[in-house]
Amino acid sequence: MSTKKSRKKLVINRPSPVTIPEDSAFIQDLRRRSSEIRRRGTLKRAFTLIEILVVIGIIAVLAAIVLVAVNPARQFKLARDSQRVANVNAILNAIHQNMAEHRGIFTCNGIAKDIPNVPTIVMGSSTNPNYGGDIAQCVVPDYISSLPYDPSKSDAFYESTSSYDTDYIISRDQNGRITASSSGELAPSISVTR
Repeated sequence: MSTKKSRKKLVINRPSPVTIPEDSAFIQDLRRRSSEIRRRGTLKRAFTLIEILVVIGIIAVLAAIVLVAVNPARQFKLARDSQRVANVNAILNAIHQNMAEHRGIFTCNGIAKDIPNVPTIVMGSSTNPNYGGDIAQCVVPDYISSLPYDPSKSDAFYESTSSYDTDYIISRDQNGRITASSSGELAPSISVTR
């Protein structure tokens, strides 16, 4: 007993193609475009003036926002002020290491030297050997390799223990605390007291 199944053919009725009259606007536009593509190779479309101006405007607004956020001039000033803070701390550390080694007395070549009571610029003085701000011979090279100087002042320099001008200021108050200071670019004054 074999059962044969009969197969039915599935017939799909396809719609007949739509005919478009030859003189219709669609056909004429299609012919014009195809001849244009053949002639140029591709159909090219350029940007309009309005589109270009809008893009330029957006780029300008974004550039302004980035410049305000980054503000490179302020960043450089902040970096120089940070360098001044580090330099002032280094000078104070050298002075205090000298004093710690000599039982609390600031000493130069075995002779006690006073830190001035009035703000005094740390610089070498060949005309006045007792100048209170001339501390390089007391701290270089034992406590600091060379005296740091202001990063943006054109007259600040360090050549040797007798030829230097740091543009930093030191002083001692009536309680014996030593202050090293500098003028800042963002902060009006940079000062460290110990």
